[in-house]
This record gives sequence, structure tokens and C-alpha cells, in this order.
Amino acid sequence: MIRVLNGNEKDIINFLKSRQQNENEEIRKKVWDVLKGVKSKGDKAVFDYCKIFDHSEINDKNIMLTNEEISEAYDKVDADFIRIINAAKTNIEEFHKNQIQKPWFMTRSDGSILGQKVMPLDSVGIYVPGGTASYPSSVLMNSIPANLAGVRRIAMATPCKSGIINPYTIVAANECGVHEIYKIGGVHAVAAFAYGTDSVPKVDKIVGPGNIYVATAKKEVFGNVDIDMIAGPSEILIIADENANSKFIAADMMSQAEHDVLASSILLTTSQKLIDEVIIELERQCELLDRKDIILKSLDDYGAAIKVQSIEKAVELSNKIAPEHLEIMVKNPIELLDSIKNAGSIFLGDYSPEPLGDYFAGPNHVLPTGGSAAFFSPLSVDAFIKKSSFIYYSKSGLEKVSDDIQSFAAYEGLSAHGNSIKVRF
Repeated sequence: MIRVLNGNEKDIINFLKSRQQNENEEIRKKVWDVLKGVKSKGDKAVFDYCKIFDHSEINDKNIMLTNEEISEAYDKVDADFIRIINAAKTNIEEFHKNQIQKPWFMTRSDGSILGQKVMPLDSVGIYVPGGTASYPSSVLMNSIPANLAGVRRIAMATPCKSGIINPYTIVAANECGVHEIYKIGGVHAVAAFAYGTDSVPKVDKIVGPGNIYVATAKKEVFGNVDIDMIAGPSEILIIADENANSKFIAADMMSQAEHDVLASSILLTTSQKLIDEVIIELERQCELLDRKDIILKSLDDYGAAIKVQSIEKAVELSNKIAPEHLEIMVKNPIELLDSIKNAGSIFLGDYSPEPLGDYFAGPNHVLPTGGSAAFFSPLSVDAFIKKSSFIYYSKSGLEKVSDDIQSFAAYEGLSAHGNSIKVRF
């Protein structure tokens, strides 16, 4: 079960660093072999890898889901799932609409006009895993902001294991306006999106979670395409006082532990009594859950309860850790909000558990991990736009500043820059 640590900052940071995965040259080499194969051989390599890794016979005729296959998926899902998907979609759209940026311009007294265009990316590829669990929620969180940004082409790739794709993933994609669904997963899906093949046109950006191979592939193709982020295993940090509910805390820690044996679940509290109660609850509740083995492994290796001297100290430690998910279970949680400087998403109070954010509330659940919340933000509409500045000067407007520009160019030793101004007068 979880380990109990004291509030020694060095011990805590060392424990957290133990989870970080070092660059694995063997994995990188395997990823590069697949990337190079798809880049040089296109469809043939993709189809070969589908047979090797997914045991699926994929070809240029069946690689993309047809309307008939999408309809068949609807026959396999509960009607209530479609209702829930659309209720969540409404909330996510409502939240993300507030992120939409508008173009702007300004004028100066000399008649010059300056401004910024805001334009959607032309095409985006969404990767949706299909390994130890299916993630239709990932479809919503990646496709909805892309649609709100105005992306013209939204393509999705998801593994087709032995000829089967999870129907809930298919329905979620269709409900959220995904334009193309490809029956490919793993590194070869990333490669197809990054380089393009005859069957899978290249995209401008790849988003979505995946295992260490997918994450490594995204990192390697960055520059050829944009990517959202390099996301590591899930993590949750809970700040709690002596009045917090141990049952709630244990449940929330396990909600992240079930993602992955590398997931991290940490409690910071001022109460030893609460720590003891949480450990009892973890043992009790874990026996009732389907993914018990994953949860236990995760908690054994990367779960911790840490007693601190004060809630203020807990906040200080949290800001240094910069967790993906931060739950605050204290008497007046909103009072601490201004003190939180580094966190992917913040959950305030007993009735704002992390799964509320995963599925339904509206904020995006694609979040920075591994301490990167100190300098990175959740996925948003911003991820699916690009900006261009524009400049208009009249002859008289340029003439007023021409001497200064030529002097500036001379200071940098770039005479052709200065000449570009000089020849105009």
C-alpha cells in the first residue's frame, strides 16, 4: 500500500523523481525503425505494422471507417451513453467557447495599421488509445476545442485489435464531428499522420495520449508536425486538513492509480489520524474495484501520504511539485486558490472529485504532467489555432522612421537590411 513520508522536502522530491522515466534508447530505436519504415514505404509499412502489432488485415480499402461501420457502432452502444456524451459535450463546449480568440488591429496617427490574424490549423490528427482501457472521453477533450477553433479536417486514429475498434470510441468521435476515423494505432499511426501516406493524408498537428512508444514517436516527429505535449503517467495530489473525508480521499487516489502502474497518488495533510484512516479506506475500497491489480501496483510504488506542519506548507510543496491534478479538501478551499501557482487542473472541495473533470464539468482533461504544469497549460482552443501579424505603412509613415531603422541595422551589421529601407527614398 502507500508509503508514509514525513514533510522533509528533499525526501518528497526524491520520491517523486523516482517515477520519472529516463530516456530509453532501446525504445527510441524501435520507434525510429517504425517511423522510418512508414516515411519510406508509406501504406505498405502501415499495413504491415497493423498485422504485426494489432493482428488486423488493414489495406487501402478498409483503413478508414465507412458510414456503414459507424452506424453499426451505434447499434452496439447504449442509448444512455449517447445522452451522456452529448451532455458532457455541451459542458465542454460551453467552457471552451470562452477561450476563442479574435483577430485585432490597431492604427497609429501616421496612418500605419498593425494587427494579428487568428486562423485555425487546417488539419489535426487525434490519437486515441485502445490498450488496457478505451477512452471516448479523450475523443471529446481533443476534438471539441479543435472544432471550436474551426479546424477544417479532424482525423482520428485508434487501434483496431483483431479487426475490432471500441464502438464507444467510434460513437463519441461521430457525435463530436470527427471527419475521418482510421483503424491504426501505435507508432505507425503517429508516423502516418506526421508524414502522410496514400491512404492517410498528413496533418498539421498530432494530439492525444498514448503509451511510452506513442509519446516517444510524437516527440520524434515534432518539427515535421506540431504536437500537443509529451504527457507522462497520470498523477494526483490532494491537500487535506483534519476535517477531510478519508473515504473520498482514498477513492480519488485510486481513480488515478487505476490508469497505469506508473500513476502517482499523493496525499499532503496536517493530520496523522487522516493518514491512518485513508490507508484503511484504500485497503477496503480496493477490494471492490475491477482494476485492483493495477491500483495496488501503482499505490505500492508511487502512492504516498505525507504529514506536513501546516496547510501553507502543503501549498508550498504542491507548487514545487506542480501536479497534473490537484484536489484541495480543506474547510475553505476557495481561499487557497490564489496561492496555487502550479497545477494542471484544480479541484476545490469535497464534491469536486477529479473524475468530474475527466468526463463532465467542462475544463479539458489533457493536462501537463511530471512537473511541467510549472510552465505549461492544459489543452485548449489555443492549441488548434495559429496567428500571423500584419503591418501596413504608408510612404510617409516609413519615411519618418527610416533613419532609425537604417541605424538599427548598422548596429547589427546587416547592411542589406538598411539598404532595403534606403532604396525607397
